[in-house]
Amino acid sequence: MLLTRNLLYTGITRAKKLLIIIGDEPIVNFMIDNIDSKKRNTGLQYKLSIR
Repeated sequence: MLLTRNLLYTGITRAKKLLIIIGDEPIVNFMIDNIDSKKRNTGLQYKLSIR
C-alpha cells in the first residue's frame, strides 16, 4: 500500500540538504512505476466541518 510514486515523490521533495534512498533497486523502480493511489481516510473533511 505504501509503495507508491506519490509517497516517494513526497519524501524526495521534503529533503532539504541531502537525500539517501536505502532499499532494493527493484522496489524503488516499482514505486516509480506505480501510479496507483488509494483513497486516504484521514477524516480531514469531518475535522474541518466541526469548527
